[in-house]
Amino acid sequence: MTSLNCEQVGNVRKNIFLAYKTLGVVFGGLVTSPLYVYPSMNLSSPTEADYLGIYSIMFWTLTLIGVVKYVGIALNADDHGEGGTFAMYSLLCRHADIGILPSKRGYSEEEPFLHEQSATAIRPSKLGKFFERSITARRVLLFMAILGMCMLIGDGILTPAISVLSAIEGLRGPFPSVSKPVVEALSAAILIGVFLLQKYGTSKVSFLFSPIMAAWTFTTPIVGIYSIVRYYPGIFKAISPHYIVHFFLRNKKQGWQLLGGTVLCITGAEAMFADLGHFSKKAIQIAFLSSIYPSLVLTYAGQTAYLINNVNDFSDGFYKFIPRPVYWPMFVIATLAAIVASQSLISATFSVIKQSVVLDYFPRVKVVHTSHQKEGEVYSPEINYILMVLCVGVILGFGGGKEIGNAFGVVVIMVMLITTIMLTLVMIIIWRTPPVFVGMFFIPFVIMEGSYVSAVFTKIPEGGWLPFAVSMILALIMFVWYYGRQRKIEYEMANKITMERLGQLLAMPEVQRVPGLCFFYSNIQDGLTPILGHYIKNMSSLHTVTIFVTLRYLLVSKVDQRERVLIKRLGPRGVYQCTVQYGYADNLSLKGGDDLVAQVMRCLKRHIAMSTDRRSSVSTEEEIANLEAASLAGVVHVRGKMRFYVGDDAGCFDKVMLRSYEFLHSICRSALPALGMPLQQRVEIGMLYKV
Repeated sequence: MTSLNCEQVGNVRKNIFLAYKTLGVVFGGLVTSPLYVYPSMNLSSPTEADYLGIYSIMFWTLTLIGVVKYVGIALNADDHGEGGTFAMYSLLCRHADIGILPSKRGYSEEEPFLHEQSATAIRPSKLGKFFERSITARRVLLFMAILGMCMLIGDGILTPAISVLSAIEGLRGPFPSVSKPVVEALSAAILIGVFLLQKYGTSKVSFLFSPIMAAWTFTTPIVGIYSIVRYYPGIFKAISPHYIVHFFLRNKKQGWQLLGGTVLCITGAEAMFADLGHFSKKAIQIAFLSSIYPSLVLTYAGQTAYLINNVNDFSDGFYKFIPRPVYWPMFVIATLAAIVASQSLISATFSVIKQSVVLDYFPRVKVVHTSHQKEGEVYSPEINYILMVLCVGVILGFGGGKEIGNAFGVVVIMVMLITTIMLTLVMIIIWRTPPVFVGMFFIPFVIMEGSYVSAVFTKIPEGGWLPFAVSMILALIMFVWYYGRQRKIEYEMANKITMERLGQLLAMPEVQRVPGLCFFYSNIQDGLTPILGHYIKNMSSLHTVTIFVTLRYLLVSKVDQRERVLIKRLGPRGVYQCTVQYGYADNLSLKGGDDLVAQVMRCLKRHIAMSTDRRSSVSTEEEIANLEAASLAGVVHVRGKMRFYVGDDAGCFDKVMLRSYEFLHSICRSALPALGMPLQQRVEIGMLYKV
């Protein structure tokens, strides 16, 4: 009992420490929103009643979307600790056969590590069967997942820009001589520094950023309480929803348009879900409910209380309500907090890019795992520098925070509406939630978020076009990649090498088995890659031990290590099929290194020792000895698409990757002399895509 209590205490301490770290990574964009919400609104002669209505809208937006939707519901729709629209998409695809790419569909019932699902969960619901029957519905679902990811990346571009720019604008209050270009240049320089820090990983970044964010989170509500007491102690009467009704009845169309500004109070909430892989559900819930939510409620109340007594100061609604004695300390904290705010959406962007790359819906960019303890902590150099260029471009191109706010609102609410729709599908297809409760969730949130969407769409000509342009470009890239992958899979399946054909190729008199161990990488799971035919015909050889390695993407977040490598003996002697399985949250790097060779060799030896399928007269001991001898003779890796030219006529050995100089040397040493061929003058190696 004592050990159990110690373990519980340890878990509590761990969650509290993780909750503290989330301040520097997850909540930066959300908790710094007071910097730009009021300045982004196009208010015209506002009154006390207008400000009370605006605060009531912000309070209920934070409560319903932040507390109820994300903390109470969305964080429970994780896929083994991973969050975001693609995590929900993978959940839906795994519980119903609604994936698009053939290689991504139909695994859920056959995988041993998925048997933990109940029989009820495996049987698709009526809605799931509808998606299975309708290719149009499946494509719409994929489009929503892709659009959600693209919008989140747009959020990752705009959050750093508007946060830092709004904070640095504070210089112009005490120093009116500071020009707008100077503010823009300082903001751009700060953001470049933030992006250059990303390569050190989320843990190191959050260790530096969390104290800053904690200072912001706990000082702004103190200033808010001071403002409430001094300017308008009765501000919390605005919690009553009737102030919202009166606001819209009084302002009509203008009140509806102002929703495009109030929606910014919930910016960064999606990062709670998308950054789930970096931390834990419990830590994010603790941090939001104990610090972020109270801080925002009190800060907005203090701002509103000040503005009720100074109705025309909304264009600088944050710095104007800061008392003069603490102006400069708060300016420093605000600037540092704005830098931290950039981190939440940058980390979320890395997470969703990694998920979509592994699920094969995005071109293969480099993804670096920056933590040995937390698989979800990733960094992509290419994406990082693209984000940096776009963020700096937004600052220099738009300049003003109001213009960026117009673009920002479109991204924020579109991502949330997509999350609401996909959460509803998860409730129906996976959780089997009763229809009454599904309706209680779906109807209010669609009405609320739909109202926000209709309001922000009016701002598309005023800057809202930017996130749409970025999202459409990204979506185009993803769909072109998806289309190309489909065509590639169809070609390989139509031209695959069967076991019978392999036997015929090896039976040709000119084909010899040369010493060595060859890893032959392929995307074919049923049959062998067409590249093999070119390889054998042009080289007239095959290594004594050849292992065909197939990467198998599964619609799960992680694959059990016991199911990671699956071995199967193929027909010819010394030829094996190796399937390496992994999910979108797994840290798997297949670079032909010693780790992969050692892991596959261990699994292959175990398979040979335990196998009862003896297809030849070779004993178990002799087969293992042949395997070890081949490994000692040299390991060769063949994968991807390469061209190897031999002969004066540059005959093309197409689509075969010669991975390294070692492989070239092994060909010179074994295959070419056996053919009586000298090594010719021309060798061209050009990688066309990454595996």
